[in-house]
Amino acid sequence: MISQLLSRSLQGLLVVGVLCLTGCATGPQTNPADPLEPLNRSVFRFNDTLDENVLKPVATGYRDYTPSLVQTGVRNVFNNFSDVSAVLNNGLQLKGRQAASSLMRVVVNSTVGVYGLFDVATAIKLERYPEDFGQTLGYWGVRSGPYLVLPLLGPSTVRDTAGLPVDWQVDPVNNERIAHFGPETQILRIVDKRASYLAAGNMLNEASIDKYAFLRDAYLQRRRSQIFDGNPPDEELPDQSLAPSQSSK
Repeated sequence: MISQLLSRSLQGLLVVGVLCLTGCATGPQTNPADPLEPLNRSVFRFNDTLDENVLKPVATGYRDYTPSLVQTGVRNVFNNFSDVSAVLNNGLQLKGRQAASSLMRVVVNSTVGVYGLFDVATAIKLERYPEDFGQTLGYWGVRSGPYLVLPLLGPSTVRDTAGLPVDWQVDPVNNERIAHFGPETQILRIVDKRASYLAAGNMLNEASIDKYAFLRDAYLQRRRSQIFDGNPPDEELPDQSLAPSQSSK
């Protein structure tokens, strides 16, 4: 199991490596953490255009016309799916209590909560500890590498992109051995997630700022905080993401 996950992560690294080589020498390095900025800005403009013309209108309609009870149930189901990944990644990071809580959440919400439609686990004080494989790689000392903007997926880094194949494999939506879900489920997940960011997106569009730079800096800061469980060191080299000390866990 672990060897398969590492293999998929290495495959992701190869893909990211090719992408980085393709984007080399695209322009001056205005930010040490973002050496591929010209390439990233091009992908960002593509994503932003797609969002404004397709995803945002669909998400707005979903928010305005779908009953709130249904929206809550949909979000609970997808949170339950992400808790499956949290079980694995908390375990790989040697966080026994968090892994146990994530496992209990999956069991409770998948049974008493009717396949995750109802978040019974939160009601009985079982906390969520979301973790992905990019965070697991960071925990064990893998550097973040350059900032990347992925087509359709948005902000990422070399390390986080390398972890995506593992996250996709663990996700019940993509795992045919667990359940058979059509692409409609993934589309619903994307629309539901975009609907939850509508208010923040409108505020960002109204502000007179460099939207690309703001989102990049916010993403990198948030990811660094996640890697260190909300307690990052005071300073860090732009291309590094050191593993949090075992004693602080």
